[in-house]
Amino acid sequence: MSKLFSPLKLKDVTLKNRIVISPMCQYSSVDGFANDWHLVHLGSRAVGGAGLIIQEASAVTGDGRITYADLGIWKDEHVEKLKQIVSFIHDNGSIAGIQLAHAGRKASCEVPWNGGEQIAEGEKSWQTIGPSPIPFKADQVIIPHELSIPEIQKVVLAFRDAAQRAKDAGYKVVEIHAAHGYLLHQFLSPLSNSRTDIYGGSFENRIRFTIDVVEAVQSVWPENLPLFVRISATDWTEGGWTEDDSVQLAAVLKDRGVDLIDASSGGNVPDAVIPAGPNYQVPFADKIRNEVGIYTGAVGVIVEAHQAEEILAQEKADLIFIARESLRDAYFPTHAAQVLGDDLEWPNQYVRAKREVKK
Repeated sequence: MSKLFSPLKLKDVTLKNRIVISPMCQYSSVDGFANDWHLVHLGSRAVGGAGLIIQEASAVTGDGRITYADLGIWKDEHVEKLKQIVSFIHDNGSIAGIQLAHAGRKASCEVPWNGGEQIAEGEKSWQTIGPSPIPFKADQVIIPHELSIPEIQKVVLAFRDAAQRAKDAGYKVVEIHAAHGYLLHQFLSPLSNSRTDIYGGSFENRIRFTIDVVEAVQSVWPENLPLFVRISATDWTEGGWTEDDSVQLAAVLKDRGVDLIDASSGGNVPDAVIPAGPNYQVPFADKIRNEVGIYTGAVGVIVEAHQAEEILAQEKADLIFIARESLRDAYFPTHAAQVLGDDLEWPNQYVRAKREVKK
């Protein structure tokens, strides 16, 4: 059996293989509610054979959405449809996870196919928040409201309440989104955090918000279920968050019971020069995994079965997060298993279409 199709046990959850469908926003919600698009989109990836499917960034507050069309989990009414999605994923052999998020200063935007720019006024716009009154882009009209300490604690409690709803919906994995320039990342990076109180300045202060959120989520999330944190391992910009910072943060998170670091990068400043290409983020997962001794996930332009297998075989990561390639091919795991010569169980309804593929 290949490494890619070997199981991985994380606490009381066993993934049947090492392929994770990375959380990818669909911008298809009204008032944060999931609908049949999400059921079919996520359900197709379960039928396609992924070990773990992490639902897109789901906002813990209404103003935490990137766009007005983002999924949310800030109110109890959101849970009913999510239960249906989770049930379908589990009934088809995959594990359902959810990413909890707050967009901070990068919120109040148009959907990507309408340009994706921040909306300054109107019913689809709202006041953004952040660690400091520094906009994502210099020409943005909305200046983020600098959170007071009581307001920070209110957001922390929103993450806690969202985790409780995730538990009620039946998810088996929670991932806290501290990457891509969203609120937690904004606190981590000196490029977006100019505070002088206990949430700014030193490394210990800048990570405090993320640690507060982790501890709040852990207060309601079952101890026997995995907790992931997605980070941007570097800002790719001088004076910003660095690889060494990420290693140090990962060690702190490990000590606090986090099970896996999902190692992405960038997103906090618009002019960062990012050398995107096959495996370009794998070194971050490798460094964190082997210096800290914590499980990691590799993500970013991983598009081929042998490529994924090599990352795992060389012990550079423990899970492979598939993003855009999964949008191109919902059955990537099924096809990858055939390429690697593994026997991935097909749904009974599709078995008659199965055929052997030469390595």
